[in-house]
Amino acid sequence: MSDSFHRNRLSAWPVRLAAGKVLKTRHGEIDLNRTALMGVLNVTPDSFSDGGKFFDSGRAVERGVELAAEGAEIIDIGGESTRPGAQPVAVAEEIERVIPVIRGLRARTRVPLSIDTYKVEVARRALAEGADIVNDISALRLDARMASLVASEKVPVVLMHMQGMPQTMQTNPSYVDVVAEVTEFLRVRAQAAVDAGIDPAAIVIDPGIGFGKNLDHNLMLLRNLPVLGAIDFPVLVGVSRKTFIGKILAAGPEDRLEGSLAAACIAILGGAQIIRVHDVQQTVRAVRIVDAVLAADSSQGNASA
Repeated sequence: MSDSFHRNRLSAWPVRLAAGKVLKTRHGEIDLNRTALMGVLNVTPDSFSDGGKFFDSGRAVERGVELAAEGAEIIDIGGESTRPGAQPVAVAEEIERVIPVIRGLRARTRVPLSIDTYKVEVARRALAEGADIVNDISALRLDARMASLVASEKVPVVLMHMQGMPQTMQTNPSYVDVVAEVTEFLRVRAQAAVDAGIDPAAIVIDPGIGFGKNLDHNLMLLRNLPVLGAIDFPVLVGVSRKTFIGKILAAGPEDRLEGSLAAACIAILGGAQIIRVHDVQQTVRAVRIVDAVLAADSSQGNASA
């Protein structure tokens, strides 16, 4: 097989960000020159994959410590399910769910903590208790005060694309060109964040796999992630145990590990720097192989294994 064939295949793979690129948080820097894992910690009774498992705050703290030990570089704590059809949770109840967990984890680990919320009061309380990142599924749209909070607190923010709301987003998602529309949405929302005073170096974008997308939409976004990366912000992708994997494999949420690993590796090859996952220990091992391949010096191609 010709050298040109191999060069053409490899040229489709992403070039890692410039040396020294990091996401700065109050509890350390996250190196974006290799893949970082965000571990999922749902403090809810009804999340699609692990709802109820860690609803007790004590069990949630123990699970968070476990995620850190397995290799999570961020722990993403959510107190409201955003699965398709999920109903909103009152601000007071969401605070009651997440704050004891953040307190408990902050006392036991230095791993950066992310608060998964679109509500400014939840985010405010979480940051005051030691959270480091705001992960907003609405890209700062659903609460007009969120952008100013993130700007004043000088913390990173994840801006995610979502068509519709969780209650109705999967009813009939529709796009003319899903890749172009999601990319343009995130470009506009990132600019709005910058205009609100948020440091561009603190912005992460997320295409929102499964949030107002059907199977074909999700596959097209994964296949075309380099288009999204051209906006020039770090890309976070969450594919872990999601419905599109279940549709392909005819498998329930607890039986989607292999599919989740494959999708995560594809996302990294497409340029994602942060992967949001339930199964941290298994994903760490897969990610190390992908990162090693991406870091390989092509000039050393003749070296022995």
